[in-house]
Amino acid sequence: MLQHYDISKTIVGCDEAGRGCLAGAVFAAAVILPSDFEHPLINDSKKLSFEQRMKAREIIFKSAIEYAIEYCTPQEIDEINILNASILAMHKALSKLSATFEMIIVDGNRFKPFKNIPYKCVVKGDGKYYAIAAASILAKTERDLYMLQIHEEFPHYHWNKNKGYPTKDHRLALEKYGISKYHRKSFAICQSVLQARLF
Repeated sequence: MLQHYDISKTIVGCDEAGRGCLAGAVFAAAVILPSDFEHPLINDSKKLSFEQRMKAREIIFKSAIEYAIEYCTPQEIDEINILNASILAMHKALSKLSATFEMIIVDGNRFKPFKNIPYKCVVKGDGKYYAIAAASILAKTERDLYMLQIHEEFPHYHWNKNKGYPTKDHRLALEKYGISKYHRKSFAICQSVLQARLF
């Protein structure tokens, strides 16, 4: 059962989506929820179906005190690496919030200080705290919608199904068509595809 981290403070939850993908941007969300917020549908986004996530997304939009969604492009990922890009996307989202917050809770075990505001990394936090779960849902749904959009441009990679993750159909498409402008050239699989096409 999810809970609130600390109802005596204004807490913002952060999470990212798309870190392990071969293609597309990495998205992040920051969410501030009311201290009395509860809803059975709000949970770790990975435990929800696409339809459930989209319903949960609307609940968060209506219930949150404030939220923000941001991203880092594949080019940014290649320049600063995926970990730094994930954190940068979270910082971008936090920067868009106008509400004052006293604490940041982040899913996972890596983060960098943001404006000297205290933070805590929580492993599997999206299954423990409402604010992180809400952030995971917003980041995931925003990224899914983005992948569906760029799928229209490059349908042969099947991003409507694999969302850019290294599934069998995605790998086979890479071998056949090479990489697109949305692929992360610094990732090992994309590197091997690029090198194979040089010979």
